[in-house]
Amino acid sequence: MHPHHQAVSALMRTVAEAVVMPRFRNLAAHEVLEKTPGELVTIADREAEARLTEGLAAIDPDAVIVGEEACAADPALMEQATAARAWIIDPIDGTANFAAGQPPFGIMIALVEHGMTQAGWLYDPVAERMCHAVLGGGAFVNGAPVRARASGAARPFAAISKVGQSEEDHASRTARFAASFDLVPLPRCAAENYPRLVLGQNDIAVFRRTLVWDHAPGVLFLTEAGGYVGRWDGSPYRIGDDGVGIVAASSPELGKRATELLFA
Repeated sequence: MHPHHQAVSALMRTVAEAVVMPRFRNLAAHEVLEKTPGELVTIADREAEARLTEGLAAIDPDAVIVGEEACAADPALMEQATAARAWIIDPIDGTANFAAGQPPFGIMIALVEHGMTQAGWLYDPVAERMCHAVLGGGAFVNGAPVRARASGAARPFAAISKVGQSEEDHASRTARFAASFDLVPLPRCAAENYPRLVLGQNDIAVFRRTLVWDHAPGVLFLTEAGGYVGRWDGSPYRIGDDGVGIVAASSPELGKRATELLFA
């Protein structure tokens, strides 16, 4: 592993242990706020992002750092995601779960150069599971190489996110899927969604909203493991493009089948 990469993994584990886990099931009412209707932020998100930002600046002083909470305060920061070299931080992915005292939630980081994700990390602090991927270098869980595998179910397991689409659109897509796939609930946490597609738990996930900090690390982890990610029109996912949605799947065959079923 690249020395930078080891340092990033160590930083994430440290922040999880020092900031995130002590607050889990231990948040006071005033430590949970609504950023926008339905979108929560907690003191742990803000402290974790500050610590991760500080740590990454020390590891790699020349890169820009784009954090989810910093972008909430200054949306113009988003444009930095396609800079020459950027670190993208999601300090706690699955904040609603975290605030409710329920797993799953995770910490995610992506290293992006000129809009191409070079490396990604998805850390589950409850399970102490680190998923890591390097562009052209494979996918790993706690340091062991991993390949995406289907669930093996007779009817593949599929999950569709409601976020960012109307009730009608969601209902019609769900109905189309139900003919061929078994529908399962989304864990409301991308840091859990992508590993499920690699580890043989789920086969397909469909998203309408594709914010960079939610998807960049997991997309690389899944594709480096041999799985599939594409936009709703079948084109590749690119950071900073205006493409719509994501279909993610444990294999290219399932990804193409799901895309045709939903969007053909």
